[in-house]
Amino acid sequence: MLDDRLIATRFHFSTVEEDSSRGLGSCPALVLNADYTPLSYYPLSLWPWQTAIKAVFLDRVDIVASYDRLVRSPTLDMPVPSVIALRQYVRPSQFPAFTRFNVFLRDRFECQFCSSAQNLTFDHVVPRRMGGRTIWENIVAACGPCNMKKGGRTPAQAKMHLKSAPIRPTNWQLQERGRAFPPNYLHETWRDWLYWDVELDA
Repeated sequence: MLDDRLIATRFHFSTVEEDSSRGLGSCPALVLNADYTPLSYYPLSLWPWQTAIKAVFLDRVDIVASYDRLVRSPTLDMPVPSVIALRQYVRPSQFPAFTRFNVFLRDRFECQFCSSAQNLTFDHVVPRRMGGRTIWENIVAACGPCNMKKGGRTPAQAKMHLKSAPIRPTNWQLQERGRAFPPNYLHETWRDWLYWDVELDA
């Protein structure tokens, strides 16, 4: 089995027919789990081309699809992988980390009072001065104006209606939310694995 240091010293890849307008930096590989589902939808699980090729030579992944670009070592020419699948299944954790980003993703990057997507912050449904805790079930995304309007009150006291009650999401639920936010760039070989705007043949 080749290790990382041996790969680094033996395979010094360089581009073939270099395109000055589009370098290999724009050729990331979509990473699928061993069951051929993306490791992550949002952010999308992508590896730089160098990492993808290293994983190929370490027998950690299978190449599913490739770009029409080549890299060259002293011993071979190789298409740059565009989709790769892990050979060993990575079991995702049941629950995601409690972070500001994941709160925003759970709440679809919208204020939970007025649906605005501008100037988002987060709000304690039950204020901390009233014993409210900083946990999934008491934090919602809120725009700056709504946060100021609500102040140190509960939604009922402020006569403000929550779109939905905050919950602790599972990783599956967050990934389903992430599918609604496709990246700006989708390579054609990725589409069948991401299920965004893909029409199935009859």
